[in-house]
Amino acid sequence: DIGCNMTTEELAIKRAKLAKEAGIDGIVCSAQEVDKIVEACGKDFVTVCPGIRPANASVGDQKRVVTPKDAINKGAHYLVVGRPITKAENPSEAAINIVKEIENA
Repeated sequence: DIGCNMTTEELAIKRAKLAKEAGIDGIVCSAQEVDKIVEACGKDFVTVCPGIRPANASVGDQKRVVTPKDAINKGAHYLVVGRPITKAENPSEAAINIVKEIENA
């Protein structure tokens, strides 16, 4: 126990608000909370979301994954996609498919 009595979502929103109040332009956050962070901090508050996995990809060791389409629809500005591209048999094709998924969001 780390002495925090908030849900993950509540803590993410609180920290995002603190960052904005401190003059920070944006944060790295899970796409699972990005819609709530955008709601709390505004659409101009930049969000960078790791843990992005295409709909057909393995989650690997990631615990809190979101598809590119869902991340975009929730308001994410930037998506961080690593292993689904770098570990793919054909990285170029994997990247193209992710871009297509984003374009169809």
